[in-house]
Amino acid sequence: NNLTKNYWNKIHNKYERADIIYDDWLDIFLDDINSCELPIIDLGCGSGNDSKYLIEHGKKVIACDYAENAVENVRKNFPELMDAKCFDMTDRLPFSDGYAGIVIADLSLHYFSEEVTKNILKDIKRVLCDKGILIFRVNSINDVNHGAGQGTEVEHHYYLNEANGRYKRFFDRADINNFFSDWNIEYAEEEKMDRYELLKILWRGKVSKNSKKIYIDE
Repeated sequence: NNLTKNYWNKIHNKYERADIIYDDWLDIFLDDINSCELPIIDLGCGSGNDSKYLIEHGKKVIACDYAENAVENVRKNFPELMDAKCFDMTDRLPFSDGYAGIVIADLSLHYFSEEVTKNILKDIKRVLCDKGILIFRVNSINDVNHGAGQGTEVEHHYYLNEANGRYKRFFDRADINNFFSDWNIEYAEEEKMDRYELLKILWRGKVSKNSKKIYIDE
């Protein structure tokens, strides 16, 4: 909605390349990244920190975001990008079947209802090649500094903040297994991140389209 879009456009008002800093969260997946010859989609690219990381590792990157300002900034700051696209991921992703080798969704999958989230994940799977992978970070139920347990719970672990009209989902191990039940869960761990002023607790994960199902124990 317009309220949400205006919020993200304000957040991503202006960035300069030299000010964009990435952390090391993708390092443990570097073998997968280095071996990927197909395009990598940065879904919810924001300031472009993950796109910057991927570019510096010589990858073909498509940066995508809901906010026009974010896409304009990454186009300006990273002319090496294969492409940059502005769209709403709750609609069909604008890529053909099997197009990408990797999709990266860094803190961009936890804003939606269960039905919408599962539809997005189904469409991500569609655009990945046969052995493609999704690498992600999502909110943890222990992320109390960033809204966990706050507001009105409209679904299990999914909250509406009445003050700003924004929704956020928070995950535990059971939620990871639920939402990624149609994937091979290769890695999923709860971790801490210090990118923001307040400590953030999140899940870092990697799932693949391989037919053999692997689930992380409770």
